Amino acid sequence: MAVEQHCPVLQIVGYSNSGKTTLVEKVTYRLSQAGRQVAAIKHHGHGGALKKQRDSVDSERHLGAGAQVATVEGGGSLQLQASGIEPSFEQLLSLQQWFGPDLIVVEGYKREAYPKVVLVRSREDNELLATCENVLCVIEWEENVTTPEDYPRFSLEDDEEYLPYILEKMRELYGRETV
Repeated sequence: MAVEQHCPVLQIVGYSNSGKTTLVEKVTYRLSQAGRQVAAIKHHGHGGALKKQRDSVDSERHLGAGAQVATVEGGGSLQLQASGIEPSFEQLLSLQQWFGPDLIVVEGYKREAYPKVVLVRSREDNELLATCENVLCVIEWEENVTTPEDYPRFSLEDDEEYLPYILEKMRELYGRETV
């Protein structure tokens, strides 16, 4: 795949400790088992330099789930052994596209406009939904966190329901079977 070609992007967003890395793992594993190439990007959105131990563990989890390449960015550092740079989100996507994935799964970057799954732990997390666009669905830790007519909702434990739903929505959006 050439860098200029558009590659499907799926964002997984939520507050800290909401299950983003676990969901990236599940999506990545499902697709890699189906023979698809997946790239993963994690946004270290806590300010400051990367926390090498935690961020390395998350990117290793992405790779362990079957990602072809995993990148962590934040605070002017890029976990590809580069520092002192702050690439834009679009530059990171271009970098990942160089590896020719069928899908790029992004953990974080809440304000970007790509299709996203929002993880919500409690009613207090609903404010996140007001700031996100292109929400495919909401995965809730508790029942009745959002209003049913707002977004398709799934319980955190129902991965056999929401994983097929997410992948089908991505196929519909991108109009191809690479996802």
